[in-house]
Formats: sequence, C-alpha cells, structure tokens
Amino acid sequence: MGYGAAFAGVYDTFMPDAEYEKRTAYIAGLLARARIRDGIVLDLGCGTGAVTAGLIGRGYDLIGVDLSADMLAAAKERLKAEGLAALLLCQDMRELDLYGTVRATVSTMDCVNHITDRRDLLRVFRKVSLFTEPGGVFIFDANTTYKHREILADETFVLEDDDHLLVWQNFSDRKTDRVDMLLDLFTRCPDGRYLRQTDEITERAYPIETLTDMLKKAGFDTVQVYDDLKLTPPRDTSERICFVAKKAGENHE
Repeated sequence: MGYGAAFAGVYDTFMPDAEYEKRTAYIAGLLARARIRDGIVLDLGCGTGAVTAGLIGRGYDLIGVDLSADMLAAAKERLKAEGLAALLLCQDMRELDLYGTVRATVSTMDCVNHITDRRDLLRVFRKVSLFTEPGGVFIFDANTTYKHREILADETFVLEDDDHLLVWQNFSDRKTDRVDMLLDLFTRCPDGRYLRQTDEITERAYPIETLTDMLKKAGFDTVQVYDDLKLTPPRDTSERICFVAKKAGENHE
C-alpha cells in the first residue's frame, strides 16, 4: 500500500513532480476558497511531511497520518529542523481514528491510488467524512487512468543522484488500471560497493465518475474536480487531477 524503509529516505529526491511549495500554496488557496483559513487540518498519507510543514507555516494546526513509520520518522525530523510541531499518527487510512473532528483533510501525491480495492477506498472516504466537521472539505489528488495507461504503463525508469540509483519497473493491467511497481534502490557504501533494497508497490487509477460517486456515498455534498495545480477542468491527457469534496453543513470561519 505504501513505501517502505528503503524508499523513505530518498522519496523527496526521486519525486521530481512533487513541487511541494507550489502544491502547498495551491492547497492553501483551495482551503481559503472554502473559507477555511485556520483550525485543524489532517494530512492523510503525509509521507515525509513537506505539505504538513508548509500548511503549519500558513497558520493551520496539523495532524499527519501515514502507514509507514519510516516516512513518519522523516516527517518528524523535517518538522524538528524547521521548528514546527504536529501530531503524527501511524495508521492505515482505512482504519483512520482521530480524537475529534477536523476542518479539512488533504491528501497529496496520489495516496488514494494506493488503495486498490473499491470497497476499501469507499471505507477511507467514509472515515474521512466521519471526522470532518460540517461544511469542511476533503482535498486530494489522484493519478488518472491516462497516466496509468500511457505514461506508467509497462515502462522502466532509471533515476540517480550522487549516492543512489533507482530502477523503477512497472507492470500494468489495463483491464483494472492497476500498475505493479518494483523499485530497486542501490545506495553507495563507503567502501564503493552498493547496497540493494527493494520495495513493491501497487497503484490503481479510478475514473473521475467513480471517485465522485464514492465521495457522495461517503457523505460529501458537492465535488469539484480540477486539473493538477489549476482551477480549470481536467483534460483527457491530465496525468494528475485534484478533487475538492465539501461536506454538507455550515462552515464557521
């Protein structure tokens, strides 16, 4: 479902499309459009905490949830280095359990694609809805079926920096829009040899209509869909899209 220990330490290095500062500013703009300018925000699948830190810096109180203890350790170090604080919880998003409600939930970098069973994804949406205040919003992005079929497909990517080499192999199933990913990370050791570590990940892309229907079944009243980092509708060739789902009720600023 998520990245393991091998990848946590180099996740940000090998995510060239993350654009964390731009992405955080975009999310903050969507929150402001929803009249949510402060209060508690849940970062679901917070990873290394880049968006978590960015939203704290914009005046929000953050809860970060991730399944990977290694990712949460990286997030803790980031927050400590920046003099910031957040409640970090190691939880499976399908079993989300908070101490109270939040004004908004955000989830970035295609976390929802890691939920490959439709029933499980509906469960996640219902959990988020349960812990969202009336009038609150759920903002998340997702890889598209176009990206899975045409970009990731059965391709192999090789990425490197001074100390690491990442070989990323994809194995796709076009019938279900699933992509199995095999990540081989080679890390240079002091003696010149390389340590090999492997992660296996599966993602599934869902049609916009399917995700919209699930959100409404989960208790969200209105759903808006945008192209990634934009306020315009998705294109047929959009690789990532953003959903803004609003829960019925009045939002008190």
